Amino acid sequence: MQFRDLHAQYEALKPEIDAGIQAVIDSSAFILGKPVTELENRLAEYVGRKHCVGVANGTDALQLALMIWGIGPGDAVFTSDFTYFASAGTSSILGATPVLVDIDLATFNMSPDALEAQIQRVLAEGILTPRMVIPVDLFGQPADYDRILPIAEKYGLKVLEDGAQGFGGSIRGKMVCSFGDISTTSFFPAKPLGCYGDGGAVFTDDDDVDVRLRSLRAQGKSPVDKYDNREIGMNSRLDTLQAAILLPKLRAFVEHEIDDVNRVAGWYTERLRGRFTTPTVLPGFVSSWAQYTILLENKTVRDEVQKKLKENGIPSMVYYPRGLHQQEAYRWMNLSDVLYPNTIVATQRVLSLPMHPYLKEEEVDRICGVLLDQ
Repeated sequence: MQFRDLHAQYEALKPEIDAGIQAVIDSSAFILGKPVTELENRLAEYVGRKHCVGVANGTDALQLALMIWGIGPGDAVFTSDFTYFASAGTSSILGATPVLVDIDLATFNMSPDALEAQIQRVLAEGILTPRMVIPVDLFGQPADYDRILPIAEKYGLKVLEDGAQGFGGSIRGKMVCSFGDISTTSFFPAKPLGCYGDGGAVFTDDDDVDVRLRSLRAQGKSPVDKYDNREIGMNSRLDTLQAAILLPKLRAFVEHEIDDVNRVAGWYTERLRGRFTTPTVLPGFVSSWAQYTILLENKTVRDEVQKKLKENGIPSMVYYPRGLHQQEAYRWMNLSDVLYPNTIVATQRVLSLPMHPYLKEEEVDRICGVLLDQ
């Protein structure tokens, strides 16, 4: 059994994927070929944004957005404490200071109350300038934008939506990657929409931002003269082969995979509710289920359950075993666990189960049978 069965997906889409790869090889247009433009257009239409810019990976997507806004030393960038390192690390690369925010334990996403408390703390200290907030759409569910966006507007903060895990999710029909002033996603293979290597995208409705993003992803080159570099940029272009792979995967993603993965989540919840704390999806929200994550009683029980699953040939993962404030790179901040009570609870109790659109009901039955036999 696979945690996320990419081979099953490939077998289902093999003729289209193989044809797309061969077409790129035949064309020899390996950098910014036609599939990149086609994918950008389809992604922008799907999300409901005016522009999509393909880049090399999800981390670069975040960094490019920060560069657009000139984020740097002295700036405070607010993001979740319970997420992958890139959500905070990209601001550190540019010399800004990430301000870590505790989560809502029900959704694992940034707590709006904790966000406002951190903004007020930074303002009271008067050392850093609050500039922006990076909500993370963790495990497939959009962050609570109903509350986060008004808070950001209240304090004059830009919003950079990190939709790496949430792509395909929505709130009352409005899609993930349409909520931020700028939004980003990742096409890392294990993401809801993944390629066969690295890849990412940036979304915006601003024509000028679109032009600058396309410049910055290519070393800051001029739109009219590639040998005139107008600012310092990056080498971060979405590979044409990856775009060709993503095109048929996006079709399947839209046509049935989001529905399929929500059906799998329903099977899990139906069987596990009452014995375990199953994921909470807020009213009006749709998750793309990057992970199906349950909460166990404590770390000891979690580790015992994970061991039992492994003994039965069932993979599971702990996302994440520590908060960002506990990472060695941020030890210098001297942030107490007391500031992040929900993050600490999550790190000790979370367990993610196999989850993908091609998971069969009998496989879910097998997994749940092991879990319920405690």
